[in-house]
Amino acid sequence: MADASTAGGAAQQDVAIEGILPGEHWAQAPADSSDVDSFFAESLRSSTASIASSILEYRTVEGRTYHSERGNALYWGSNDEESQDSMDIAHHNFTLALDGKLYSSPLKDKDVKKVLDVGTGTGSDFGDRHPAASVVGTDISPTQSVWVPPNVHFEIEDCTQDWTFPLDSFDFIHMRFLVGSIDSWDLLLKRAFAACAPGGFVESIEPSPHIESDDGSVKPTTAMGQWGKLFVTGGRRFGRSFEIYQLGTVRKAMEKAGFVDIVERDIKMPIGPWEKDPKRKELGEFTRLGMFKDPEGYMLFLASALGWKKEEIGVYLAHLRKELTDKSIHGYFRQKILYGRKPEA
Repeated sequence: MADASTAGGAAQQDVAIEGILPGEHWAQAPADSSDVDSFFAESLRSSTASIASSILEYRTVEGRTYHSERGNALYWGSNDEESQDSMDIAHHNFTLALDGKLYSSPLKDKDVKKVLDVGTGTGSDFGDRHPAASVVGTDISPTQSVWVPPNVHFEIEDCTQDWTFPLDSFDFIHMRFLVGSIDSWDLLLKRAFAACAPGGFVESIEPSPHIESDDGSVKPTTAMGQWGKLFVTGGRRFGRSFEIYQLGTVRKAMEKAGFVDIVERDIKMPIGPWEKDPKRKELGEFTRLGMFKDPEGYMLFLASALGWKKEEIGVYLAHLRKELTDKSIHGYFRQKILYGRKPEA
Protein backbone atom coordinates (compact mmCIF):
# COMPACT_ATOMS: atom_id res chain seq x y z
CA MET A 1 0.00 0.00 0.00
CA ALA A 2 1.20 3.51 -0.70
CA ASP A 3 2.98 5.21 2.19
CA ALA A 4 0.58 7.85 3.43
CA SER A 5 3.36 9.68 5.24
CA THR A 6 4.96 10.81 1.98
CA ALA A 7 1.95 12.94 1.12
CA GLY A 8 1.91 15.29 4.09
CA GLY A 9 4.33 17.84 2.65
CA ALA A 10 2.08 18.84 -0.22
CA ALA A 11 -1.11 19.21 1.81
CA GLN A 12 -0.93 22.99 2.13
CA GLN A 13 -0.79 23.39 -1.67
CA ASP A 14 -4.08 21.51 -1.95
CA VAL A 15 -5.65 23.77 0.70
CA ALA A 16 -5.25 26.72 -1.64
CA ILE A 17 -6.39 24.80 -4.69
CA GLU A 18 -9.29 22.83 -3.26
CA GLY A 19 -10.50 24.87 -0.29
CA ILE A 20 -9.91 21.88 1.96
CA LEU A 21 -9.26 22.71 5.59
CA PRO A 22 -6.06 21.23 7.09
CA GLY A 23 -6.17 18.69 9.88
CA GLU A 24 -5.02 21.32 12.37
CA HIS A 25 -8.31 23.16 11.89
CA TRP A 26 -10.26 20.30 13.46
CA ALA A 27 -7.85 19.93 16.38
CA GLN A 28 -8.62 23.56 17.23
CA ALA A 29 -12.39 23.10 16.95
CA PRO A 30 -13.42 20.53 19.57
CA ALA A 31 -16.92 19.12 19.20
CA ASP A 32 -19.39 18.28 21.93
CA SER A 33 -20.39 14.75 20.96
CA SER A 34 -22.11 13.77 24.22
CA ASP A 35 -25.39 13.12 22.44
CA VAL A 36 -23.92 11.20 19.53
CA ASP A 37 -23.73 7.76 21.14
CA SER A 38 -27.30 7.99 22.41
CA PHE A 39 -28.48 9.01 18.96
CA PHE A 40 -26.73 6.05 17.37
CA ALA A 41 -28.22 3.63 19.89
CA GLU A 42 -31.72 5.01 19.26
CA SER A 43 -31.12 4.86 15.51
CA LEU A 44 -30.28 1.18 15.76
CA ARG A 45 -33.46 0.49 17.74
CA SER A 46 -35.78 2.32 15.35
CA SER A 47 -34.76 3.05 11.79
CA THR A 48 -32.84 -0.17 11.12
CA ALA A 49 -35.43 -2.69 12.22
CA SER A 50 -36.07 -3.71 8.62
CA ILE A 51 -32.44 -4.58 7.87
CA ALA A 52 -31.51 -8.23 8.12
CA SER A 53 -29.80 -9.02 11.42
CA SER A 54 -26.69 -10.24 9.61
CA ILE A 55 -26.13 -6.74 8.22
CA LEU A 56 -26.05 -5.11 11.63
CA GLU A 57 -24.24 -7.80 13.60
CA TYR A 58 -21.50 -5.96 15.49
CA ARG A 59 -18.10 -7.55 15.84
CA THR A 60 -14.92 -6.49 17.59
CA VAL A 61 -12.24 -5.37 15.14
CA GLU A 62 -8.78 -4.46 16.39
CA GLY A 63 -7.75 -1.57 14.19
CA ARG A 64 -8.68 -1.16 10.55
CA THR A 65 -7.43 -3.32 7.69
CA TYR A 66 -7.01 -2.66 4.01
CA HIS A 67 -6.50 -4.99 1.09
CA SER A 68 -2.99 -6.07 0.12
CA GLU A 69 -1.78 -4.44 -3.07
CA ARG A 70 -1.97 -6.59 -6.19
CA GLY A 71 -0.56 -5.07 -9.35
CA ASN A 72 -2.07 -1.60 -9.72
CA ALA A 73 -4.83 -2.27 -7.20
CA LEU A 74 -5.28 0.66 -4.88
CA TYR A 75 -8.45 0.93 -2.85
CA TRP A 76 -8.85 3.65 -0.27
CA GLY A 77 -11.60 2.01 1.82
CA SER A 78 -11.19 -0.47 4.64
CA ASN A 79 -11.97 -4.13 3.95
CA ASP A 80 -12.54 -5.21 7.55
CA GLU A 81 -15.83 -6.46 8.95
CA GLU A 82 -16.97 -3.07 10.23
CA SER A 83 -16.56 -1.63 6.76
CA GLN A 84 -18.31 -4.63 5.20
CA ASP A 85 -21.31 -4.02 7.46
CA SER A 86 -21.41 -0.40 6.31
CA MET A 87 -21.22 -1.43 2.66
CA ASP A 88 -24.05 -3.91 3.20
CA ILE A 89 -26.16 -1.05 4.52
CA ALA A 90 -25.21 0.99 1.43
CA HIS A 91 -26.24 -1.93 -0.80
CA HIS A 92 -29.57 -2.25 0.99
CA ASN A 93 -30.12 1.47 0.63
CA PHE A 94 -29.28 1.51 -3.06
CA THR A 95 -31.74 -1.28 -3.84
CA LEU A 96 -34.31 0.69 -1.84
CA ALA A 97 -33.64 3.69 -4.11
CA LEU A 98 -34.29 1.43 -7.12
CA ASP A 99 -37.57 0.12 -5.67
CA GLY A 100 -35.97 -3.20 -4.76
CA LYS A 101 -34.19 -3.73 -8.08
CA LEU A 102 -30.54 -4.70 -8.34
CA TYR A 103 -29.96 -3.00 -11.68
CA SER A 104 -31.52 -0.63 -14.21
CA SER A 105 -30.54 -2.29 -17.49
CA PRO A 106 -33.47 -3.72 -19.52
CA LEU A 107 -32.49 -7.36 -19.03
CA LYS A 108 -34.66 -10.28 -20.05
CA ASP A 109 -34.26 -13.19 -17.66
CA LYS A 110 -34.24 -15.80 -20.40
CA ASP A 111 -31.33 -14.04 -22.12
CA VAL A 112 -29.18 -13.63 -18.99
CA LYS A 113 -27.12 -16.78 -18.69
CA LYS A 114 -23.75 -15.44 -17.53
CA VAL A 115 -23.13 -12.38 -15.35
CA LEU A 116 -20.00 -10.59 -14.12
CA ASP A 117 -20.13 -8.38 -11.02
CA VAL A 118 -17.00 -6.22 -10.80
CA GLY A 119 -16.19 -4.96 -7.29
CA THR A 120 -18.76 -7.32 -5.85
CA GLY A 121 -17.93 -6.77 -2.17
CA THR A 122 -20.03 -9.09 -0.01
CA GLY A 123 -22.87 -9.38 -2.50
CA SER A 124 -24.49 -12.47 -3.99
CA ASP A 125 -28.04 -11.14 -4.42
CA PHE A 126 -28.07 -11.43 -8.20
CA GLY A 127 -27.46 -15.17 -7.96
CA ASP A 128 -30.29 -15.50 -5.44
CA ARG A 129 -32.75 -13.73 -7.72
CA HIS A 130 -31.56 -15.35 -10.96
CA PRO A 131 -30.93 -19.01 -10.11
CA ALA A 132 -30.65 -19.98 -13.79
CA ALA A 133 -27.76 -17.57 -14.37
CA SER A 134 -24.09 -18.25 -13.69
CA VAL A 135 -22.66 -15.32 -11.71
CA VAL A 136 -18.98 -14.45 -11.29
CA GLY A 137 -18.14 -11.86 -8.62
CA THR A 138 -14.71 -10.26 -8.56
CA ASP A 139 -13.01 -8.06 -5.98
CA ILE A 140 -9.51 -7.29 -4.75
CA SER A 141 -10.23 -8.56 -1.23
CA PRO A 142 -11.90 -11.79 -0.03
CA THR A 143 -14.84 -10.13 1.77
CA GLN A 144 -17.62 -12.48 0.71
CA SER A 145 -19.82 -14.62 2.94
CA VAL A 146 -18.95 -18.23 3.64
CA TRP A 147 -22.27 -19.35 2.18
CA VAL A 148 -23.17 -18.28 -1.34
CA PRO A 149 -25.77 -19.55 -3.82
CA PRO A 150 -24.58 -22.54 -5.87
CA ASN A 151 -24.71 -20.50 -9.09
CA VAL A 152 -22.31 -17.85 -7.73
CA HIS A 153 -18.56 -17.99 -7.35
CA PHE A 154 -16.07 -15.31 -6.37
CA GLU A 155 -12.62 -14.58 -7.72
CA ILE A 156 -9.89 -12.32 -6.34
CA GLU A 157 -9.20 -10.08 -9.32
CA ASP A 158 -7.85 -6.61 -9.96
CA CYS A 159 -10.08 -5.09 -12.64
CA THR A 160 -7.34 -2.60 -13.55
CA GLN A 161 -5.20 -5.47 -14.87
CA ASP A 162 -5.73 -7.49 -18.05
CA TRP A 163 -8.96 -9.48 -17.86
CA THR A 164 -8.69 -13.24 -18.27
CA PHE A 165 -12.34 -13.84 -19.24
CA PRO A 166 -13.12 -15.11 -22.75
CA LEU A 167 -14.28 -12.58 -25.32
CA ASP A 168 -18.04 -12.06 -25.73
CA SER A 169 -18.77 -14.21 -22.67
CA PHE A 170 -21.07 -12.20 -20.36
CA ASP A 171 -24.67 -11.17 -20.99
CA PHE A 172 -24.50 -8.58 -18.22
CA ILE A 173 -21.57 -6.85 -16.53
CA HIS A 174 -22.26 -4.81 -13.41
CA MET A 175 -19.88 -2.32 -11.76
CA ARG A 176 -20.54 -0.22 -8.70
CA PHE A 177 -18.61 2.04 -6.31
CA LEU A 178 -15.24 1.77 -8.06
CA VAL A 179 -14.67 5.52 -7.77
CA GLY A 180 -11.19 6.44 -6.61
CA SER A 181 -9.73 3.03 -7.47
CA ILE A 182 -9.50 3.09 -11.28
CA ASP A 183 -6.43 4.48 -13.04
CA SER A 184 -8.00 4.38 -16.53
CA TRP A 185 -11.76 4.26 -17.03
CA ASP A 186 -11.24 4.12 -20.79
CA LEU A 187 -9.27 0.90 -20.41
CA LEU A 188 -11.75 -0.55 -17.90
CA LEU A 189 -14.72 -0.02 -20.23
CA LYS A 190 -12.70 -1.30 -23.19
CA ARG A 191 -12.10 -4.54 -21.28
CA ALA A 192 -15.76 -4.73 -20.28
CA PHE A 193 -16.80 -4.23 -23.91
CA ALA A 194 -14.54 -7.09 -25.00
CA ALA A 195 -15.91 -9.45 -22.33
CA CYS A 196 -19.55 -8.50 -22.95
CA ALA A 197 -21.55 -10.64 -25.36
CA PRO A 198 -23.08 -8.92 -28.42
CA GLY A 199 -26.46 -7.57 -27.35
CA GLY A 200 -25.44 -7.66 -23.70
CA PHE A 201 -25.36 -4.74 -21.26
CA VAL A 202 -22.75 -3.11 -19.05
CA GLU A 203 -24.00 -1.02 -16.11
CA SER A 204 -22.06 1.37 -13.88
CA ILE A 205 -23.20 3.10 -10.68
CA GLU A 206 -20.87 5.70 -9.19
CA PRO A 207 -21.38 8.45 -6.60
CA SER A 208 -20.21 12.01 -6.27
CA PRO A 209 -18.10 12.39 -3.11
CA HIS A 210 -19.54 15.82 -2.34
CA ILE A 211 -22.35 16.38 0.16
CA GLU A 212 -24.66 19.05 -1.24
CA SER A 213 -27.77 20.90 -0.11
CA ASP A 214 -30.33 22.91 -2.05
CA ASP A 215 -31.02 25.29 0.83
CA GLY A 216 -27.43 26.11 1.76
CA SER A 217 -27.58 24.16 5.02
CA VAL A 218 -24.34 22.29 4.18
CA LYS A 219 -21.72 24.99 4.69
CA PRO A 220 -18.32 24.76 2.90
CA THR A 221 -16.31 24.85 6.14
CA THR A 222 -18.37 22.24 8.02
CA ALA A 223 -17.36 18.60 8.30
CA MET A 224 -20.05 17.59 5.80
CA GLY A 225 -19.00 20.40 3.46
CA GLN A 226 -15.38 19.23 3.62
CA TRP A 227 -16.14 15.52 3.11
CA GLY A 228 -15.93 15.51 -0.69
CA LYS A 229 -12.87 17.76 -0.79
CA LEU A 230 -11.04 15.30 1.43
CA PHE A 231 -11.65 12.53 -1.09
CA VAL A 232 -10.85 14.61 -4.18
CA THR A 233 -7.60 15.95 -2.72
CA GLY A 234 -6.55 12.63 -1.20
CA GLY A 235 -7.26 10.78 -4.44
CA ARG A 236 -4.89 13.02 -6.33
CA ARG A 237 -2.06 11.72 -4.16
CA PHE A 238 -2.40 8.39 -5.93
CA GLY A 239 -3.49 9.45 -9.40
CA ARG A 240 -7.11 8.44 -8.81
CA SER A 241 -10.10 10.67 -9.52
CA PHE A 242 -13.11 10.98 -7.23
CA GLU A 243 -14.85 13.42 -9.57
CA ILE A 244 -15.94 11.06 -12.31
CA TYR A 245 -19.55 12.05 -11.63
CA GLN A 246 -18.80 15.72 -12.28
CA LEU A 247 -16.62 15.03 -15.33
CA GLY A 248 -18.89 12.51 -17.03
CA THR A 249 -15.96 10.11 -17.13
CA VAL A 250 -17.88 6.84 -17.34
CA ARG A 251 -20.18 7.92 -20.17
CA LYS A 252 -17.24 9.17 -22.22
CA ALA A 253 -15.45 5.86 -21.65
CA MET A 254 -18.56 3.88 -22.63
CA GLU A 255 -18.92 5.84 -25.85
CA LYS A 256 -15.23 5.45 -26.67
CA ALA A 257 -15.41 1.69 -26.05
CA GLY A 258 -18.26 1.31 -28.55
CA PHE A 259 -21.39 0.92 -26.44
CA VAL A 260 -24.68 2.14 -27.93
CA ASP A 261 -28.11 3.06 -26.57
CA ILE A 262 -26.47 4.54 -23.48
CA VAL A 263 -28.93 5.58 -20.78
CA GLU A 264 -27.99 7.92 -17.94
CA ARG A 265 -29.91 8.52 -14.74
CA ASP A 266 -29.09 10.75 -11.78
CA ILE A 267 -30.44 10.08 -8.32
CA LYS A 268 -30.19 11.99 -5.05
CA MET A 269 -29.52 10.09 -1.84
CA PRO A 270 -30.72 12.21 1.12
CA ILE A 271 -28.72 12.10 4.35
CA GLY A 272 -31.20 11.92 7.21
CA PRO A 273 -35.02 11.78 7.21
CA TRP A 274 -35.58 15.40 6.24
CA GLU A 275 -37.68 14.84 3.10
CA LYS A 276 -41.48 14.59 3.37
CA ASP A 277 -42.04 11.54 1.18
CA PRO A 278 -42.05 8.35 3.37
CA LYS A 279 -39.84 6.41 0.96
CA ARG A 280 -37.34 9.25 0.78
CA LYS A 281 -37.38 9.52 4.58
CA GLU A 282 -36.46 5.85 4.86
CA LEU A 283 -33.78 6.29 2.23
CA GLY A 284 -32.33 9.18 4.22
CA GLU A 285 -32.32 7.15 7.44
CA PHE A 286 -30.25 4.41 5.86
CA THR A 287 -27.87 6.82 4.12
CA ARG A 288 -27.21 8.51 7.45
CA LEU A 289 -26.84 5.20 9.26
CA GLY A 290 -24.24 3.97 6.76
CA MET A 291 -22.21 7.15 7.21
CA PHE A 292 -22.70 7.33 10.96
CA LYS A 293 -21.71 3.74 11.54
CA ASP A 294 -18.31 3.79 9.89
CA PRO A 295 -16.98 7.06 8.45
CA GLU A 296 -13.56 5.95 9.69
CA GLY A 297 -13.48 3.12 7.16
CA TYR A 298 -14.11 5.56 4.34
CA MET A 299 -11.71 8.37 5.19
CA LEU A 300 -8.86 7.17 7.44
CA PHE A 301 -6.45 6.21 4.67
CA LEU A 302 -7.00 9.37 2.64
CA ALA A 303 -6.82 11.67 5.67
CA SER A 304 -3.56 10.02 6.71
CA ALA A 305 -2.26 10.53 3.18
CA LEU A 306 -2.95 14.24 3.58
CA GLY A 307 -0.87 14.32 6.75
CA TRP A 308 -3.70 14.45 9.29
CA LYS A 309 -2.84 13.28 12.79
CA LYS A 310 -4.90 10.72 14.67
CA GLU A 311 -6.39 13.29 17.05
CA GLU A 312 -7.28 15.61 14.15
CA ILE A 313 -9.14 12.80 12.41
CA GLY A 314 -10.96 11.98 15.64
CA VAL A 315 -12.18 15.55 16.15
CA TYR A 316 -13.25 15.83 12.51
CA LEU A 317 -15.30 12.65 12.85
CA ALA A 318 -16.92 13.97 16.03
CA HIS A 319 -18.00 17.06 14.09
CA LEU A 320 -19.26 14.91 11.23
CA ARG A 321 -21.36 12.67 13.46
CA LYS A 322 -22.81 15.67 15.25
CA GLU A 323 -23.79 17.27 11.94
CA LEU A 324 -25.39 14.01 10.82
CA THR A 325 -27.80 14.32 13.77
CA ASP A 326 -28.62 17.98 13.09
CA LYS A 327 -32.17 18.17 11.73
CA SER A 328 -31.55 21.61 10.23
CA ILE A 329 -28.99 20.20 7.77
CA HIS A 330 -30.54 18.85 4.57
CA GLY A 331 -27.63 17.19 2.81
CA TYR A 332 -27.56 14.63 0.04
CA PHE A 333 -25.21 12.73 -2.26
CA ARG A 334 -25.63 12.43 -6.01
CA GLN A 335 -25.20 9.12 -7.81
CA LYS A 336 -25.12 8.37 -11.51
CA ILE A 337 -26.44 5.19 -13.11
CA LEU A 338 -25.25 4.45 -16.64
CA TYR A 339 -25.87 1.45 -18.83
CA GLY A 340 -25.05 0.72 -22.44
CA ARG A 341 -25.50 -2.12 -24.91
CA LYS A 342 -22.85 -3.85 -26.97
CA PRO A 343 -24.03 -3.90 -30.59
CA GLU A 344 -25.01 -7.19 -32.16
CA ALA A 345 -22.25 -8.80 -34.20
